[in-house]
Formats: sequence, structure tokens, C-alpha cells
Amino acid sequence: MIHRGKILVAEDDDLTLDLLSTVLRREGHVVAIANDGQQAMDLANAGSFDLVLSDIQMPRASGLEVLRWMQEKFPDVPVVLITAYAEPGAAMDAIASGAADYLAKPIDVVALRATVARSLERRRLASENRSLRSVIAGRKVLVGTSPPMLDLYKEIARVAPTDATVLVTGESGAGKELVARTIHERSRRSQAPFVAVNCASLADGLLESELFGHERGAFTGATAQHKGLFEVAEGGTLFLDEVGDVPTKMQAELLRVLQEGEVRRIGGSASVSVNVRVISATNRDLGAEVAAGRMRQDLVYRLNVVSLRVPPLRERGDDVVALAHHLAARHAAILGRSAPHISDEAMALIRNHAWPGNVRELENALARAVAMSQHGVILPGDLPALAVGTVSGRGMPIDGDWPTLEVLQRRYIERVLEHSGQNKTAAAAILGIDRRTIQRLGNRDGE
Repeated sequence: MIHRGKILVAEDDDLTLDLLSTVLRREGHVVAIANDGQQAMDLANAGSFDLVLSDIQMPRASGLEVLRWMQEKFPDVPVVLITAYAEPGAAMDAIASGAADYLAKPIDVVALRATVARSLERRRLASENRSLRSVIAGRKVLVGTSPPMLDLYKEIARVAPTDATVLVTGESGAGKELVARTIHERSRRSQAPFVAVNCASLADGLLESELFGHERGAFTGATAQHKGLFEVAEGGTLFLDEVGDVPTKMQAELLRVLQEGEVRRIGGSASVSVNVRVISATNRDLGAEVAAGRMRQDLVYRLNVVSLRVPPLRERGDDVVALAHHLAARHAAILGRSAPHISDEAMALIRNHAWPGNVRELENALARAVAMSQHGVILPGDLPALAVGTVSGRGMPIDGDWPTLEVLQRRYIERVLEHSGQNKTAAAAILGIDRRTIQRLGNRDGE
């Protein structure tokens, strides 16, 4: 029998304890039992468990005490609390205190199996996410263990090993390109290039040349043969960001590449075979774009073999706390500093902000805060857009705040440029912005 998990069950009622342990062992789990809260903590301290089931009412230490102790000693181990029907308030307190879930007495076997399976799966996915972050340390990584993100991790794990074409949807700034990069890193193509292009940032003719390439003399200025990004990404992944902005006249050629696996350079007569996985992203409703005649339905079918939705930050609960710490530490490292402490008052502002710009907005706010903070502590004043005030709860700075934000942003870009030895390409990669943005900043400084 496969041991699916090592579970500690703490229950002072012998009949309930026998039911729990019997069902769990029949499910293939390894089970350790405790008759009171103190014994549960002693066993947890001596062994390694994947899950704890604990009654709330127990001698020597209550289930809530066990929960708080586990959160301090073993925060990665989920705790499911068991309560009686007569204790609805205690059940709510359990969830509010950080319990992974709760079960009501008398124990329903079906609910028990489902709750245990769900809790163990979340622990596994969270552990897998931490492992992934350690492998690609220093790079932008997915962070968060909210239910929507855990569902997303599961979908990524399923689709990454395949060669399926993926459409990533979600609001601007939610992290669609990061999802695409993660799929690539976990695929069999991970040693080959990951090439990204923003389809909305290039003029029609330039986008066609960038994607498909051109031959020498194909048009004015084409002084040499140019390989397109499909060829550059050979063996790897091509990420088409804002794919809903691909011009209508180019959509037929893009469809042909997806169907036939070959491209024809502008001005060329021969086709070139390419072996590339395509991942695309959009914040548009492609169904509506098809209905409006701006997108070919057959192209959407080809792009949308598998669809992944990246949840907006407002749907991710306490992920904003973990993201704030992660982003503050990351940008401090860029500047050669130790990770700053985020004060309780600053974190309250972060928690309560609407974040209409999603993770990108949060990262920009933390980048500025890290650059301007003193003595290793981020205070409310280091988050001016959040501390000064907002309009309609949408996170828009009040009148008079924009110049301050512009100055802060410029100072931070200058520091990153200094850190990168004035290499604008490297600085743009660190900041996650286009090199031309830094170029424009330099031009304004010279005015």
C-alpha cells in the first residue's frame, strides 16, 4: 500500500479517534495518534508530519493551542481542526486563526477523505512551488499559496511537460509572462531559448519582420538577411504577449505557422521548418474580438488549446503579504542591501490597497519603497501613493502626488543603472521594463 501522507491525529474521544485512524489508514496514510494537545505537540516535535488533525476541545492543551504552536514551529504543516456542531463560532475562529480547514462532529467519512486529500495536495503544491523558487533563485518567480494560485500551479504542472499550445489570460500586470516562463522552465524545452515579443509594441510591418524574418532586399533598409523570432526560438518556446493585437492581415500567416510548423521570410520563396512551442497571452476577450471581426476564429482555436487564467491580486488574499516581502527582498538585493523589514503600518497599507495594476503595481511600489527607505525599515511614508490617499479606492494618487512618484521612480532607475554599470539593457531586464523607457528617461534628463 502506498503511504500517501504521514498524519498526526489528536483526539481525546476514543470512538472518534478510532474512526479517524481507521479511515485514514485504509486510505493508505501513516497515522500517529495523540490523546491530548500536549502529547500531540510532543509527537510533532519528535517526528515529521504532512498533516495534523486536532480536536478543539482536549485536555492539557486545546486544538487552538496546538494550531498556534504548529504555526510557530512547523508553519508548512497544515492543521485541520475538529469541532462539534454546537461550536460554529469555534469553527470560524479556527479558520480565522489559520487552520487549513475544519471538520464537524459527528465525522462524515466522505468529508474526512476530501478534506485530508485537499490539505495534502495543497501542502505538496506549496512545497513544489518553494522548490521551484529555489531552483531559479534570483529570477522573477511565482509566489503565493492562495487557493487560486495553487490551482494555477497544478495546471502549470500538468501542461508544462506537454507541447500543447497555451493561451494565458488575465488582467494587465497579473503575471502572464511569468506564467509562460514557468511553463517553459518546467518543460522538456527548458534548455532551449525562451523568446518573448509584445505584439502591441511593434508597428505592423516591423512585427511581421520580427516574427517571420526577411531576406536581403525585401524592402527598403533590408540590407541583410534577418531571422525571425520563430527561427530564433528553435527548439524552445515563443511567447506572444498581447496576441489580441496581431494585425488581421498577419493572422493568416501566424495560423499557417501553427498548422504547418514552417515560416516564410518576407521576400523569400522557400519555407523554413521550425520546431517551436507557442504560448500566447492577452487581457482581451478573444471571443468578443472574433465576434467583432478583429480575430480569426480558427487562429483562436489554435492558440487556445489549453487556457490558463492568472488571478488578479485582489483575488489572492494574503498572497499580497508574501509578495511584498519577496519583492522587497529582491529589489534590496539588486541594490546590494539586506532585505528590509516592512512595518506593521506599511503592511496595513499594502493589505488595504486595491492594486488595480496587480503584481506589477505592487512591485513598482516596493521598488520605490526599498530605494527610499532608511535604516532597513519600510514605513508608510516610503509608500507615498498608498500613504497620502487614493481616489475611489482604486489606488490613484491624489492631486500633487504624481511629481513625487515620478522623482522616486527616476531615482530608483538611476540606482539600478548605477548597479548595472550604466548598462541600459541589463537595467531594463532587472526592472522588467523596456529599454526604450530608460532611454526616454535619459532624454528627459538632458532637456
